Amino acid sequence: MRDPDMSQHRVAVIQAGTSLFDTPCTLDRMEAHCEAAAAQGVELAVFPEAYVGGYPKGLNFGAVLGSRFPEGREDYLRYWKSAIDVPGAETAQIGSFAAKMKAHVVVGVIERDGATLYCTALFFGPDGALLGKHRKLMPTGTERLVWGQGDGSTIPVFETEIGRIGAAICWENYMPDLRQSMYARGINLWCAPTVDERDIWQASMRHIAYEGRTFVLSACQYMTRADAPENYTCHQGNNPETALIRGGSVIVNPLGEIIAGPIYDREAILTADIDLDDVIRGKYDLDVAGHYARPDIFSLQVNNACQNPVSVSAPEIDAPLPTMKIE
Repeated sequence: MRDPDMSQHRVAVIQAGTSLFDTPCTLDRMEAHCEAAAAQGVELAVFPEAYVGGYPKGLNFGAVLGSRFPEGREDYLRYWKSAIDVPGAETAQIGSFAAKMKAHVVVGVIERDGATLYCTALFFGPDGALLGKHRKLMPTGTERLVWGQGDGSTIPVFETEIGRIGAAICWENYMPDLRQSMYARGINLWCAPTVDERDIWQASMRHIAYEGRTFVLSACQYMTRADAPENYTCHQGNNPETALIRGGSVIVNPLGEIIAGPIYDREAILTADIDLDDVIRGKYDLDVAGHYARPDIFSLQVNNACQNPVSVSAPEIDAPLPTMKIE
């Protein structure tokens, strides 16, 4: 019989802001938040979308329909320089935070791959190892100007000692097929890094928790104009006290009940003590990937192959050279 204590865990969402375009400073802030969360004994800490690398809310990147302007190219260059390689020096640093905490960490980053940027969630184990990543499948609105699209090769659900962990980033949470694909793999710690500060976001998080009978941990940034550099031409203006992203982080249980948060207008660490057995209790009457599914009527196919734009076949270096007959 399983030890009942094995189902009990303390989890956290970290509501914090980026030091925009200053990744070393952001990592220093992240380390301080990790130390504070570790002092509270958490086994999983979830950071917001685009936390490392930043979410430049309010910038237009010098674009109008049909035209791009030089100032937008400079904004993109600055953004690209603040992004990180995965894996790279910054992921090693974040891994060291997780190892000191002896906890799992999920964090939103801006990933640099060549000249293209991706909005990505990274997963770290309590030993500091980078377990994997999830690239946002569908950037929203103007985000498509500066972020590429992920593919089915990075939609992981990790089996860990504290549960099955996966992530959907911001408005990906509104993609029914993505949700169902993760429910089918038994996710029970649904991480939702976001910058969506709207009240309706709370309804969405409660819906996913109730639909999937999973714990939902949504971490939203709290970022003010003071977190951005002076030369930052955003439509919200230059008052340093202006909230660019006001928060709203929340933790929800598998019956859709809020058990921590939401909190607005300040940085915060929200914690909750959870019982993973509540997932099974919840699925007693609703398991949308099990007894409440109708595979005889509906089916879902997931293409998990990596979509490379160019594929180069390896040369057959051992093939014999053609011979020429001389008469």
